[in-house]
Amino acid sequence: MILNTKQTLGKQEVPCYFIFGDSLLDNGNNNNLNTTLKANYFPYGIDFPGGVVTGRFTNGRTMGDIIGENLGFEDYIPAFATAKGQEIKNGVNYASAGSGIRNETGSHLGDRICMDRQLENHQTTISNLASLLGNQTAVDNLLSQCLYIVGIGNNDYINNYFQPQYYETSKLYTTKQYAGILEKQYSHQLTKLHKFGARKICIFGLSPSGCTPAMRDMYSKGLQICADSVNDAVGLFNMKLKAVVDNLNTKLNAANFTYINIFDIQFGYLQYNSTETTIDQPCCQVSEKYKGLCIPNQNPCILRSAHIFYDDYHPTETVNAFTASRAYIALLPSDAHPMDIHQLVQR
Repeated sequence: MILNTKQTLGKQEVPCYFIFGDSLLDNGNNNNLNTTLKANYFPYGIDFPGGVVTGRFTNGRTMGDIIGENLGFEDYIPAFATAKGQEIKNGVNYASAGSGIRNETGSHLGDRICMDRQLENHQTTISNLASLLGNQTAVDNLLSQCLYIVGIGNNDYINNYFQPQYYETSKLYTTKQYAGILEKQYSHQLTKLHKFGARKICIFGLSPSGCTPAMRDMYSKGLQICADSVNDAVGLFNMKLKAVVDNLNTKLNAANFTYINIFDIQFGYLQYNSTETTIDQPCCQVSEKYKGLCIPNQNPCILRSAHIFYDDYHPTETVNAFTASRAYIALLPSDAHPMDIHQLVQR
């Protein structure tokens, strides 16, 4: 479903906008999958325009939604699961909760659309665009002007490496080796995205997963503000992403890749705004039965803007808005490399 935001900042900066990723960007692609990872029920969406439940894993808008508003889009980009007809010319959201760079990631929780499958879905969109526009040349010209954001890899740690009861990765690889394996596969996937016609590609670094209530409980027993072992592992992968961006920009024709340092942006916010209540307690009531997601039809906290996490894994809209604003226009030089989104879309 597409909804008018009425909050755009001006002229639309790119003709279309494509979103790849996990639950931090999912806007309904998991709704009809056979999975425990769904957010198509109250209290998710309580602060979304109109109070609509869409399948977003937060109380309101995702980072992808807010970046779209900053770009001047009047409507939210539709989920691939429901996108149809002319609306795909504005872009498509392929993100899926539980998905990862590795195909097996999140499999213990049910179906999910991994990065390789998201790329296959994008190929379907490209074919449909060819039918709408009449020829492949017109499609190539359109796609070269569009913005692509890719935010994936969090689950390769949360729902793979740090779930040794389900996956062998932590027994087979050190954290350094695992980061290298992820980097190689991710680089291949991003190269394929470029081959499909993408030229303006924004890569989101991984978030400070060790600071989520669930991972803090599992790996620091709540004794630290964050589980350092998890954040250290995530950090090894994030350190490689700048080099990935530089390499792809050098190697690929007319490529404009950039990296957004989500980890430091969110970790800084968390350090500055954390209290015992906001860091320890998610805003909604969660349970093991729902895998750390909100219990259906239970009222969330009243002061949602004062909380960092909405459930055991996902930030509130307030944090999403803070992160998206720094991704769109960098506040610090460390926020983006080599440029922020606003600069990227001018290329």
